[in-house]
Order: sequence, then C-alpha cells, then structure tokens
Amino acid sequence: MTEIIKLTAAQTAEKIASGELTAVEVAEAHLARIEAVDEKVHAFLHIDREGALAQARAVDAKRAAGEPLGPLAGVPLAMKDIFTTEGVPTTVGSKILEGWIPPYDSTVTRKLKAADVVILGKTNMDEFAMGSSTENSAYGPTGNPWDLTRIPGGSGGGSAAALAAYEAPLALGTDTGGSIRQPAAVTGTVGVKPTYGGVSRYGMVAFSSSLDQGGPCARTVLDAALLHEAIGGHDPLDSTSIDAPVPPVVEAARSGDVRGMRIGVVKELGGEGYQPGVVQRFEESVEVLRGLGAEVVEISCPSFVYALAAYYLIAPSECSSNLARFDAMRYGLRVGDDGTKSAEEVTALTREAGFGPEVKRRIILGTYALSSGYYDAYYGSAQKVRTLITRDFEKAFEQVDVLVSPTTPTTAFPLGERVDDPLAMYLVDLCTIPVNLAGNAAMSLPCGLAPEDGLPVGLQIIAPALKDDRLYRVGAAVEAAFVKKWGHALLEEAPQL
Repeated sequence: MTEIIKLTAAQTAEKIASGELTAVEVAEAHLARIEAVDEKVHAFLHIDREGALAQARAVDAKRAAGEPLGPLAGVPLAMKDIFTTEGVPTTVGSKILEGWIPPYDSTVTRKLKAADVVILGKTNMDEFAMGSSTENSAYGPTGNPWDLTRIPGGSGGGSAAALAAYEAPLALGTDTGGSIRQPAAVTGTVGVKPTYGGVSRYGMVAFSSSLDQGGPCARTVLDAALLHEAIGGHDPLDSTSIDAPVPPVVEAARSGDVRGMRIGVVKELGGEGYQPGVVQRFEESVEVLRGLGAEVVEISCPSFVYALAAYYLIAPSECSSNLARFDAMRYGLRVGDDGTKSAEEVTALTREAGFGPEVKRRIILGTYALSSGYYDAYYGSAQKVRTLITRDFEKAFEQVDVLVSPTTPTTAFPLGERVDDPLAMYLVDLCTIPVNLAGNAAMSLPCGLAPEDGLPVGLQIIAPALKDDRLYRVGAAVEAAFVKKWGHALLEEAPQL
C-alpha cells in the first residue's frame, strides 16, 4: 500500500494503463490510508467508498476491453465539499446544508467522471469558503499533516491536507482570495488558481461570484497540469466561463524552461510583517530562477496595499447576496416551523442555527456596505480600487512575463491562535488577494522549509489572464531545481502519521 499511495498521479495513471496496477487496487490503497490516518487529520467530511470502487471497477473494465484510457483514468481525487455531486452529500462545511444530497453534478464533477477520475469523497473546508484556516467548518477543524496542532490553511484545508497525508494524489479546491494557494503553501503541496472563467463555476456553491474560481491541487506541478486540463474549458452553463481553449498547461509543465523569461518580484508583497524564514526561502527561489536563465527585476504595484481592504468589502457584499437563498423555504436546514411562526421568523431562526460566526460576520458587513447611503462610499470605492489593481497588473505584465512573491507572510500558525482575531486571520491572504481581484492566474508551490519551525514555505507565481501555461513552465523549472538540490520531493520529508 505504501508504494501505491506515494506515486504521483501521472505515475499512477501510467501503471493502471499498462496493467501493472488495477484501478481497484489503487482506490483500495487510498481508502485504507484514509481509514488509517483521517481520524487524526480530519481532511474528509464524507467518504464515498462504494462510489469510488464502482468508478475504479469501470476503469478496469475499460482497460480489459481494450478501450483507450485518459491521462488520469483510475487516479483517485479528493473533492472540496463545495462542488455538487449527484447522490453524495454536499455541505459546504455548513450546518445549514447538513445532509443535503444534490440531484445533479457540477460541471467539474461531470468532467472528472468523464475523465475516469475516481472521486474518493468530499473534503473539509471553512463554512461557505469563508476563512483561512479551516477552523470555521461546522464539522470541526482539519490538522496540518506536518504538525497536527497547526492549521492546514483555508478555506480548502481539507483538500490540501488530504494530499500532504497521502490520502489522495489529486484534489480539487476553490480560490476566492487564496483558498487554493494558501493551503498549498502551508502544507508543502501545489495549488493553482486558474484564470477567472477558465474552469466552470456551474454547480460550485457560490461565495463571491466575481472572485470564486475552482482549480487543481496536487503534489507535483505536472499532476496539477493534468488535472487543470481535465477540468478546464468553456461551459455554456456558466455565463462567466471564457469561450477559449485551455492553455497548453501540460506541455508547459513538461517543458520547464525559463531561459529568456523576465520575472518580476513584487515590491509591495514583502517586507515588514513577513516571517524571516519565509523571506529567506523566497529569496533563494528568486536566485534559483536567475540561475536557470531568467532575468529578474523588481516591479512596483502601488495599489496592492489597498487590496485587502477592497476585498473585504467586495467579497462580503457578494456573499450577503448569494447566501440570501438559504431561507429555509427551499432546501437545507429548517428550524422553528411548528405552525406558530411566520415565514420570516422561521428564516431568522434557521439562519441563526445554520450559519457560523464568520459567515454571519461577513453577511452583516456585506449587507451594510450595500445599504442605501453607504453603497458608493464602501462597495463602489472598493470596485474603483479593484480597477486600479487590475491596471497595476497590466502595467507589470507589459514589462515581465510573470510575477513572483511569497504565497503567505508566515508558515502555518497554531490552531486556535487567530480564531478570535478576524483581522489577524484576514492578513494571511495578503499576498494572494490581488490576483482574485484582477482575475489573473496564479500558482503556489513548495520552495523549502522555514528554518525557524521546519514548516513548508510557498512560492507564488502570477501570470496574466489566459496565460496559465506560464505558471506551469516556471513552476516546473523551480520544482526540478529544488528536487535536484534536495534529492527528493519536499513531501518526502513530512512527518509520518
């Protein structure tokens, strides 16, 4: 079993296609791993054992019949519990949807099934994707496999932890302000936020519609590229979906050549407040890129200093609108319906019982920002700042091919440390938020361990919209250089559960 779960997704698919392994053997190995360690990690909210084995048997039947298999056929995947999956519970980490069984698949779920990817189950997350530590889940926190007393990032901490714990070689996440990249950084994994509109949002429960984006999570850059290719592309069911081909991400991940590329270091994403070990590993990564033949220059994006404030007006405003649908009248939790209360009272009681503190905080903030007399002062001003940030990116990409920064200012902090300090929690996403506001593509990949605490540090790479392949080209080059330097993949150094 140990040898199977340590394989990359690409290696697993090759061994299944060649007959060296069966898809059922691979699925059973990962299900056994989940059974052995997930009580400690709590990466999963629901394990679909029967469904996973049925998918695996179908892959083996296809191979036996001589049918062609796709690049990820038979590879297991852990899915963030924000994508609807027919017949499988989808809670979005919230009590208000506890026990809800969707009657349909999200577009991403449908594409994964068509690619013969084996979906193991649904992973833990901050409620409605609102959080940076997975401590806001109504079903309890997830631990970081590097140190179970520390956070695995958020909101997609369950997906990142499942990868780091070797419970799955692939995972799916969503990124509204960094919820794929930040968990990847603190767990030593790879996470990609595609260009906004590059992956369909149909069937992905909405938090902030102009910011949300689904994307791949993996342990290697190539695996992330293979998953990106499988889930990407235009979807007529999503009005924000881009009608353009998926960028050549797999080709770029296999290339990894940065010679002649111009790489910009963002001046505003560094300095005071950054952990010394994070800065050290980031600077080493920049030197690695320079040594690989890239030209490195400093770039200033002055409007980035306002990104956090703008985000925490725009995202809560959109969430206050999106979550209005949870009214106890159509689906989900229903509290107080004893025949003596009005519909308004039932709705209020249901929301009080069903939404957690962080969700309520953001709904109230967003409702206030959108209210009469405050719309222009708050929400309207935030949208103007968003435009300035987009222009900063446009000017930067006139000078460089990609931008780089640390993914997070610090490594994983202890569970409970920032639960009662929302502002400190929000600062975790300082480096990742500008990308979502502009709709660009970005990746986080491991760049070593911080000397202070021995925990993973993430390197963020940012590319222009629809140039996602540049992320994989640079990421593959950095990954190969570090593997050569360390003699192993970073996760091989993770403590064993």
